[in-house]
Amino acid sequence: MKPAMETAVEENPEQSQEKKGCFECCIKCLGGVPYASLVATILCFSGVSLFCGCGHVALTGTVSILENHFSKTVSDHALLTEVVQLMQYIIYGIASFFFLYGIILLAEGFYTTSAVKELHSEFKTTACGRCISGMFVFLTYVLGVAWLGVFGFSAVPVFLFYNMWSTCQVLNSPMANMTSSIESICVDVRQYGIIPWNAAPGKACGAVLGEICNTSEFYLSYHLYIVACAGAGATVIALIHFLMILSANWAYLKDASHMHVYQDIKMKEEQELQDIQSRSKEQLSSYT
Repeated sequence: MKPAMETAVEENPEQSQEKKGCFECCIKCLGGVPYASLVATILCFSGVSLFCGCGHVALTGTVSILENHFSKTVSDHALLTEVVQLMQYIIYGIASFFFLYGIILLAEGFYTTSAVKELHSEFKTTACGRCISGMFVFLTYVLGVAWLGVFGFSAVPVFLFYNMWSTCQVLNSPMANMTSSIESICVDVRQYGIIPWNAAPGKACGAVLGEICNTSEFYLSYHLYIVACAGAGATVIALIHFLMILSANWAYLKDASHMHVYQDIKMKEEQELQDIQSRSKEQLSSYT
């Protein structure tokens, strides 16, 4: 019977080997994670969430400001209310679509990056897989161009609120308080086409404008529009990042398909050469 000390000594190498195998397995699995696609997915989710969430609340605050201070008649801002509601429904659709599309692109990254192909040595590309990767490249390009338009459109309310905020700063400046023409400082939203020209009152001047500037709705909507615009910009960057990743993966799939074809041809040639050699040996043995 072996002593207990020798048994413990013999068990330690096995345990260390198991630990080493687990560590190598973890490193191998971590090496198969498409980190570029993961970063792009997180950036895309963050940008879309900021744009959709902040844009939805900011639109509601904008309608409230217009109804309370610039358009007292319901018929004057009825069209604007319908447009805002439609945009909010579109925001719901955008959030749902990009949640699914980001997951699909992340899965595409898992199955097409070179790290995953190294883990699965029997991985072979097909024409269908290359076609799907090319389709994702085209779709991501189209979405990137569309989001450039969304980014530009989201900058419009930021510009309008900035002009109003600048007027509020002029209204609160010491020079404006020293003069008697404070009622001549006005903001007319009818000139932006938000409400019709016959809307009443349509503009706010002097003390009324000062009250609007001091409301929490104004500052909240202004800052939410800024964050929504930043979220749209982050989404554009994420889609450009996705486009670079998908293009690189598609090129890798194309090269891998050519490599597999070359290897198959080479294996066939080697097999034919071996058959010829075996036949020649058989013929020589029959002659002898």
